[in-house]
Amino acid sequence: MRILVVSDVRLVQEGMHMVLAHLDGVEAVHCVDMLHARDRSAQLTPEVVLVDAARHENVERVKDLVAAVPDAKVVAFGVRETDGEIVALAEAGTAGYVRDSAGSGDVIRVLERVLHHELPCSPGAAASLYRRVATLAQGTHAAVVAGNGHADPVPLSGRELQIAHLIGFGLSNKELARELGIESTTVKNHVHNICHKLKVHRRGEIAARIRTFRRAHATAPESMPVTDLRPDLTDEYQ
Repeated sequence: MRILVVSDVRLVQEGMHMVLAHLDGVEAVHCVDMLHARDRSAQLTPEVVLVDAARHENVERVKDLVAAVPDAKVVAFGVRETDGEIVALAEAGTAGYVRDSAGSGDVIRVLERVLHHELPCSPGAAASLYRRVATLAQGTHAAVVAGNGHADPVPLSGRELQIAHLIGFGLSNKELARELGIESTTVKNHVHNICHKLKVHRRGEIAARIRTFRRAHATAPESMPVTDLRPDLTDEYQ
């Protein structure tokens, strides 16, 4: 098994190399930082790419890495297993993940399961992914009520719907970033895009527009193309 370890932390690279290099069935282990991961993957053609997802910005960059190694299994490690982080990694195309609390033996078990096309995860993570699939099955656009009182379709991504809903609970950008496992600057960009799409200028207006939509959705005809705005997050926010 050829494994490429991707991390910007040298100690993490060396630690993972020590864990993996002496295992039966592991042909070679190479380490590289995130900046050079694409080029190194193309050169080595690994079967498994273990990418460090402990840093929030790396979760956002995993999708590019997955696209660069279509024949390899990309597995994230250092994952906190929040709903937002699990969904983001799944949407990026990873084949599995290793929790931040896992030991060396857990890493091996995850890799073995992934290579057998299985996904070892907690019941909570499975429920989160199930809800995400259900939401996608209902459509990719939300309908919000415009000023004329009619339900006009406005394209909001799944992540934008999550953020718009949680804004209604009064979460700050920092709190949103922590819950979703992304950077505060990324949240800020999402909020800006939501405001632009909904044609509003303040966070309070986002929450008010979503509440208006939910009231209209409760009486909307069945033929209206709408998406459920329930967040793909923990039960605390449902």
